[in-house]
Amino acid sequence: MAAAAVAVAEPKTKYDRQLRIWGDQGQAALEKASICLLNSGPTGTEALKNLVLGGIGSVTVVDGSKVEPSDLGNNFLCNSRVNKECLGQSRAQSVCSFLQELNDAVKVKYVEESPGTMIDTNPSFFSQFTVVIATQLPESSLLKLDGICRAADIVLVAARSYGLTGLVRVSVKEHCVIESKPDHFLDDLRLHNPWTELKQFAKSIDICDKDPVVHKHTPYIVILVRLAEKWADAHDGKLPSTRQEKREFKDLIRAHMLNVDEENYKEAVESSYKVSVTPGISTEIRQIIDDSSSEVNLSSSDFWVLVAALKEFIANEGNGDLPLEGTIPDMTSQTEYYVSLQKIYQAKAETDCLAMEHRVKNILKRIGRHPDSISRAYIKTFCKNARKLRVCRYRSMEEEFNAPVISEVQKYFADEDSCFAMNFYILLRAVDRLAANYSRLPGIFDSTGFTSEIDEDVPRLKVAAVSVLSDMGLNGTSLSEDLVTEVCRFAGAEIHPVAAFIGGVASQEVIKLVTKQFVPLMGTFIFNGIDLKSQVLAL
Repeated sequence: MAAAAVAVAEPKTKYDRQLRIWGDQGQAALEKASICLLNSGPTGTEALKNLVLGGIGSVTVVDGSKVEPSDLGNNFLCNSRVNKECLGQSRAQSVCSFLQELNDAVKVKYVEESPGTMIDTNPSFFSQFTVVIATQLPESSLLKLDGICRAADIVLVAARSYGLTGLVRVSVKEHCVIESKPDHFLDDLRLHNPWTELKQFAKSIDICDKDPVVHKHTPYIVILVRLAEKWADAHDGKLPSTRQEKREFKDLIRAHMLNVDEENYKEAVESSYKVSVTPGISTEIRQIIDDSSSEVNLSSSDFWVLVAALKEFIANEGNGDLPLEGTIPDMTSQTEYYVSLQKIYQAKAETDCLAMEHRVKNILKRIGRHPDSISRAYIKTFCKNARKLRVCRYRSMEEEFNAPVISEVQKYFADEDSCFAMNFYILLRAVDRLAANYSRLPGIFDSTGFTSEIDEDVPRLKVAAVSVLSDMGLNGTSLSEDLVTEVCRFAGAEIHPVAAFIGGVASQEVIKLVTKQFVPLMGTFIFNGIDLKSQVLAL
């Protein structure tokens, strides 16, 4: 019995910090996920290191290269071998042996094959994975892989570090997020339209009570509900809406203070705007509901079944509102009052959740699925986050490369802060075109005439960049001469600090995509290591 308890507790201890961020459900999703890494260079190994330490289910490394002396200097999972014993050995195997040491709970495999060959000859190989992380792939291979992954509904994360720059790009047809966890969001208190139980509780407290202890410990929610009702009675049932009315409403709150140091009334004044918040459903949530206008069917995901139930709930039990979240912020209050308020909000949230659960079960029956095939825990999470749902849809890489949003591109080139990022984006694509023509990256030579041959590659890279710009419909756009030269000087190097940063960003995006928490990058993330700036380009 004791041994079993230890076995259960051990993962909780191992992953304690991250469990506080994405919880048990997020961790369970990670432990079920299967990741494929293409190329185990510095960028790829940094991404995998983070995921393996985080407890990802399994990883498969696809790399046909051998460990070279350069790997010992810049590859985190190759440079610790004593006496350089891994030199000349399979890089995939060497990397996997270290990954396994980092976390023995993760299944680690490798395939000694060139990623390009795997993409060309065995596209079905990728359908077994949750996410494919493609690092250091040329544009031609990346386009093929994107088509393969989209056809199989597999998430693709492309990452590349190149000298002092790098990029990360997510590609998937559709990614639905319930727990988007925005940094700032208005509390769901329903002060504009309190339900019966909340009104009754507010009326049970006399906000004019002269007892200083009671008066200064009345929760601001009660104060706002009572005074909003008083205001509405005097203004034909309307709540304060204009700037002048909001100012007068604050004065009404202050008029009920017994002393200027009453924190609860200060909180009421600061939160008075919550009474005037326009009721209804945000444009983003309305768009998601409208997207579900067609009937769900047996192949619909759990998310869209819940959205269909949400639409029905709003039209019926919700009376035009979403399910209540059921949480309240901390506030100055008597413990008894605060606990009572908590119970009132929790009870309303539970009632809404039960109504949603009933509608979900009916929809599941209607489409031929088992009525319990969506768990109550999942429905409850959905209800709690109904105001924060997000649906992310990504253009294919072929669409981005061949038909970018010209207005956005022109805006980026015109903006001083994003101009360098746009330059790097074009030059990284130009690098691949030059490499296709010369069978090498710019700045890489066999001879010793480094400076003179760099000078030869600068105009070649310019020509390739003009070709990229022309294909994008951007004829006449000029690039920074200094950056063209710098990219040639980079000579395709994967500098470890840059690779570690890009790999870290890639792994962070994978975690978002696997746990379906937080909103992943919506565009191409470009890192400018010269100025230590980054930019997300929506192309």
